Amino acid sequence: MAAPKKGRRPAGGQSRPGRALALILIAMVALTGGMFWSGHTTPRLGIDLAGGTSITLKAKAEPGQESAVNETNMNTAVGIIERRVNGLGVSEAEVQTQGRENIIVNIPKGTNEKQAREQVGTTAQLYFRPVLTVAAASPEPAPTASGSTAPKPSASASAGEKKPATPTATASTQGRALTEALKAPNATGTPTPTGSASATPKKDATPQATPTPDAATAALQQKFTTLNCLDPKQRTAAAEGTKPTDTIVACGKNAIGQWEKYLLGPAEVEGRDVDDAKAAIDQQSGQWIVDMSFTDAGSKKFQAITSKLSQQTEPQNQFAIVLDGEVVSAPRVQTTLSANAQISGSFNQQSAQDLGNILAYGALPLSFDTQSVDTVTAALGGDQLEAGLIAGAIGLALVILYLVIYYRGLSFIAILSLGASALLTYVIMALLGPAIGFALNLPAVCGAIVAIGITADSFIVYFERIRDELREGRTLRPAVERAWPRARRTILVSDFVSFLAAAVLFIVTVGKVQGFAFTLGLTTLLDIVVVFLFTKPVMTLLARTKFFGNGHPWSGLDPKRLGAKPPLRRTRRTAPATVEPKEA
Repeated sequence: MAAPKKGRRPAGGQSRPGRALALILIAMVALTGGMFWSGHTTPRLGIDLAGGTSITLKAKAEPGQESAVNETNMNTAVGIIERRVNGLGVSEAEVQTQGRENIIVNIPKGTNEKQAREQVGTTAQLYFRPVLTVAAASPEPAPTASGSTAPKPSASASAGEKKPATPTATASTQGRALTEALKAPNATGTPTPTGSASATPKKDATPQATPTPDAATAALQQKFTTLNCLDPKQRTAAAEGTKPTDTIVACGKNAIGQWEKYLLGPAEVEGRDVDDAKAAIDQQSGQWIVDMSFTDAGSKKFQAITSKLSQQTEPQNQFAIVLDGEVVSAPRVQTTLSANAQISGSFNQQSAQDLGNILAYGALPLSFDTQSVDTVTAALGGDQLEAGLIAGAIGLALVILYLVIYYRGLSFIAILSLGASALLTYVIMALLGPAIGFALNLPAVCGAIVAIGITADSFIVYFERIRDELREGRTLRPAVERAWPRARRTILVSDFVSFLAAAVLFIVTVGKVQGFAFTLGLTTLLDIVVVFLFTKPVMTLLARTKFFGNGHPWSGLDPKRLGAKPPLRRTRRTAPATVEPKEA
């Protein structure tokens, strides 16, 4: 008789469940510890559960361009606003059109809600304007210790050294500085005595004298001198009624958060000329910067303006990034730039990301008026959540009751597995909130409730395979091992179909339905993990106990109750008997 090969486990051989159980227990402890270490011990909630803000925006077009309010531009605006809000880390923000000219923005309650509300409201076009002069925010002289402002950011092809602080004009010198700035050549090399010069005059254009240039200059000087940027109403009204080709006055904050007022030349580059912008850390200095790239047309414009600004003295070597009439940054130009640029200065991570979002997502094809800003309470969603949780609890109780009645002792294994799955689901949802911005909404809760049935179905498949083996007359320990390969294939096929459906649903849908699909896919994957690393090893260990191994009537594995056949026994081959002849 040939000896059995070494290293090969015979059918029905016992596995080593301790390793699998140790692995999943280590994972559970690590994930739970990470949850408490991060400080996010509860999942983030969506707007329907936690409340938030609902903003209604109405599109408007420039005079003579009413046809710009169309479906294509509205959809483009929806995508830009959605990326802008989600770029701040706000999760589950809903941006959708309503009718022909309205956009509804729902922002869940969270740490960045206020900041997102501010950026959603700033929906005007983005412009790059040369700085002509800078003055104190208030028309009244404000005594300071140093008489200077904080260092301004600089734009360069690579990170450059910070220049000394730009002096701020006082009330007594504002008029003289403004007059000199208006008389000096602007970025295009053309004198700008009034507030209506063209950004790029044609060579063959005939110069047309303004009827009252002194009056226009005096009016602009009066507006700049009397502007008080500390007054929100004056800040809002400063750039109203201006065009990209006008010389304007505007307000903005410097690096230390103090308001300043600017006299700005005609726009040289538009926001739609920006291809991409993002915050990054400079590898040489270790400081936060903003990397910016332009389109082909924008590169030519930016190269022309930076070539001229780099040859000017302060503050006329700065260009202002103006969004909705407000200066969001005014970096210096150190050298001629084209397709790519870096904005460096006194940035931290948050301020660099904010500026990157404004540059990347600030150029909307339309302008919008804020029609309403409403606070959404979580009362209705809370009531629905409570009703959903009650329904889920009733369904779970019925499932457990069925398992106890039909499977008896095996229901203990199913309940432990459901508990392990619930713990992993909760901890992972809590960690995904700060990690990827996942927020739990009502459809996601429904997905988690549906997953209870999927998980319970996997246990039932395995239990029924074991009972089939017992009906064939095998004892419990080999039945547990022989049933596993067939049950494993069925479980994998079933979970693959569920996961595929969840993935397709997540891809083809938007909004809250994606929360249902994401939760369903997550719990399906966790079902495989729990069945392979928890349910099967626990079943193997309990099969070695007398209660289950001897088929106790309450174990759910009683051979008599299952109608098992007589135990299978191996027949032994006996050597043929030989008859020895008797001696005569």
